[in-house]
Amino acid sequence: MNIAVVGTGYVGLVSGSCFAETGATVTCVDVDAAKIERLQHGEIPIYEPGLDELVKKNVAAGRLSFTTDLASVLDDVEIVFSAVGTPPDEDGSADLKYVLQVARTIGEHIHHYTVVVTKSTVPVGTAAKVRRTIEAELEKRGEHIPFDVASNPEFLKEGNAIKDFMSPDRVVVGTESERAKKVLTRLYKPFLINNFRVIFMDIASAEMTKYAANSMLATRISFMNDMANLCELVGADINMVRAGIGSDTRIGRKFLYAGCGYGGSCFPKDVKALIKTADQQGYSMEVLKAVERVNERQKHVLFQKLQKAFDGQSLSGLTIALWGLSFKPETDDMRESTALVMIDKLLAAGCTVRVYDPVAMDECRRRVGDRVVYSRDKYDAVLDADALLLLTEWKEFRLPTWGVIHKAMNRPLVIDGRNIFDAEELEENGFDYYCIGR
Repeated sequence: MNIAVVGTGYVGLVSGSCFAETGATVTCVDVDAAKIERLQHGEIPIYEPGLDELVKKNVAAGRLSFTTDLASVLDDVEIVFSAVGTPPDEDGSADLKYVLQVARTIGEHIHHYTVVVTKSTVPVGTAAKVRRTIEAELEKRGEHIPFDVASNPEFLKEGNAIKDFMSPDRVVVGTESERAKKVLTRLYKPFLINNFRVIFMDIASAEMTKYAANSMLATRISFMNDMANLCELVGADINMVRAGIGSDTRIGRKFLYAGCGYGGSCFPKDVKALIKTADQQGYSMEVLKAVERVNERQKHVLFQKLQKAFDGQSLSGLTIALWGLSFKPETDDMRESTALVMIDKLLAAGCTVRVYDPVAMDECRRRVGDRVVYSRDKYDAVLDADALLLLTEWKEFRLPTWGVIHKAMNRPLVIDGRNIFDAEELEENGFDYYCIGR
């Protein structure tokens, strides 16, 4: 089966590589010529565990290739996946210009029946816009070539994307014709053989499912962060509360961890977009608006704890170490990360900021430049520091040698934004320790 995947970001590159792994012949398309050239030379432009090997394996097998020219591959493919970016517009709505540009190119160049599948996260009604865009281009050509539009939202977690794709909880497919359903059933046959759930539904419901899923998960995070802040005020322990409510099978344990706010490419953007979609329908998503407010407030909590540790005095002249820059472990993605908020606030307060992250240092340099000090490792980061702030729960941060850190720091102060350290151990080693919700 021949398919094209337009866009070589997390979604497009992972999807294309995994489809190739199941036996499809896949051409990944991107307008970024430099990125395509890197991919053609075996260089992966994003950090995702296992992706490097998967891409190289399928390129070598002849099942995966890369190009900048979508028009050149349309005659050879049955399905085109649109996995281009949908960044938030100034008003919070999803910007569909790249999605619609793909649709225009398809309308200008297809010559046979094609299934056009939106894999990007897009608002309800986008498939209808894609259909109208393709139809308009066919009308300009005076052609009546049949095609179908479908929705196949992704549910990939950065850092675990390949496993999520190859062993999914579910695959959601929105179609409006039996012909498109049959084509996509053939593509997903390897997953059906393995008894994974492929759920077919109408297109609008498929488009909404992705936003609903991400917004529910974001809601759980903000709820627990709100509860953590209340726990601190009344003397409760959020970890004990989590254990108590997580054992309720109606609630479960996932996404019940308090911390210093969610970030990344999905939750912030999708919550904003769903709020905007509702606003456009004259309906206010009050719960999600609160979720967003709580999350933005939570990104400032560690700075407030730092101020408290220094009794509200000026922080100017202090050296602050940050462990973790990406929005979560196993990715170099810093979009909407708490680290960006913390860096800005610390620099504005007159601090020297020393940073370390296992994989996101280059991304930080791209975003922040030379405003911070880049450290060789976690121990170098704490040299002469007046405080250490843990922002991302990378595994290599979980069991540090506290004796070495105590000697290296100017003041033994640790502020744990992810609740991964043991309070008694830190106190026994002479540290002042602050965390979330305890």
